Amino acid sequence: MAEPTAPDMLASASQSPILEMRGISQIFPGVKALDGVNIALYPGKVTALIGENGAGKSTLVKILTGIYRPNEGEILLDGQPVQFQSAQDAIDMGVTAIHQETVLFDELSVGENIFLGHAPKGRFRLIDWKTINNRARVLLEKLESTIDPSIRLKDLSIAQRHLVAIARALSVEARIVIMDEPTAALSRKEIDDLFRIVENLKRQGKAILFISHKFDEVYEIAENYAVFRDGKMVGAGQLADTPQENIVRLMVGRDVKDAFPKQAVNIGATVLSVKNYCHATEFRDISFDLRKGEILGLYGLIGAGRSELCQSLFGITRPASGTLSLNGQDIQIHSPGDAIGAGIVYVPEERGRHGLALDMPIYQNMSLPSLARTSRKGFLAAANEFALARKYATRLDLRAAALSVPVGTLSGGNQQKVVIGKWLATQPKVIILDEPTKGIDIGSKAAVHGFISELAAEGLSIIMISSELPEILGMSDRALVMREGLMAGMFERAEFSPEALVRAATGNI
Repeated sequence: MAEPTAPDMLASASQSPILEMRGISQIFPGVKALDGVNIALYPGKVTALIGENGAGKSTLVKILTGIYRPNEGEILLDGQPVQFQSAQDAIDMGVTAIHQETVLFDELSVGENIFLGHAPKGRFRLIDWKTINNRARVLLEKLESTIDPSIRLKDLSIAQRHLVAIARALSVEARIVIMDEPTAALSRKEIDDLFRIVENLKRQGKAILFISHKFDEVYEIAENYAVFRDGKMVGAGQLADTPQENIVRLMVGRDVKDAFPKQAVNIGATVLSVKNYCHATEFRDISFDLRKGEILGLYGLIGAGRSELCQSLFGITRPASGTLSLNGQDIQIHSPGDAIGAGIVYVPEERGRHGLALDMPIYQNMSLPSLARTSRKGFLAAANEFALARKYATRLDLRAAALSVPVGTLSGGNQQKVVIGKWLATQPKVIILDEPTKGIDIGSKAAVHGFISELAAEGLSIIMISSELPEILGMSDRALVMREGLMAGMFERAEFSPEALVRAATGNI
């Protein structure tokens, strides 16, 4: 497929764009983050910005929001050249962004968050609280929300916080709304609610730039697309005319024929046996066996109790009743230390918050659970830590400038490799992977899937929690489906179908 030019993109829509970026380049010391890229945003349309981690998406968003000024190229607003000298310039010209981690303030009210920095004022230049609440209520009503503007933000759900962030965007008369991974922490119902809001914004003539790794969402909500790879725009057009496999090929620069490279494995004897496991509030009557070399997929809607069950198996919480046995021997897990000692480890969903020390270097993160092996006479031995980290960094094909760089500087996929590597260094018998590919791009997903398959082939027993049905279907030997804290079904691979698992998860049998 030939690389498109700006006119190619313009031909993909009938009306003129609100905003165009032409020939945009952004150069940092030693790195060309963007190389002559073009993109156009149209009124009443959603344009999906697609690319692997490191493709240049974040850099482009920072240029659009006035944080960076490009080294080359021009930005046109309504066909006229403009320059965003600051973030306030971008806001004044109608550009606003809603990020995955909404930048809002828990202790302030909803109205205060919406109008922070541009609050209406009355006599003597004092803040007009009545007007703030009235205007906030009108904005929220446009989004079909009944949130009280006077309540504090910390009392809202994640989905409601996203609504507040969108209301904030509308409060500055935004014409261009950037949504950066807006659904990462939302349930399916909350995603549906958000998409209804997006449709409302389209009817108002807003141009929307939508960034997501989830192709089902991209095809559901967007009309147009632009694909970035290695800082260049390598494809653009209308999604209705473009099969998903073409998008994938553009993203990774090659055909991805098998996104789930699962190896054939001879499943062995039972390693972990869970019997009648119950928790006071989260789950009850859970029983299953996990066998050597098996990948057991754990599927269900958000709130089904999947993570809570696995956190209990790892000793983060205590069960009310039930038994565990490992290789035929009953075990008691009262803490994560007990679990690690028994050979059970857990890779959490929120790797940045619960799985890594982001400011610490890679080698120290890798060695944290294995300090007894890497220390000498009670003192840390950096050489031993480096040797351990190097072994697993090589095994996982970790991409980093050096093992001494902070983990927080790595891409999402490479951070996930560090978390997996640190637990593999403990030589476990069972590894629990909670949403192992959440928030990482398709190329990194394929690498993580390949490595998970290799671990199973080596005889490691794996429990894999995933909200992505294709991942469950593609990687699991069996699938345990949970609903409202209960087991809703156990499916052998030969019985897999999307319809069967979704019916079990939703109760629509």
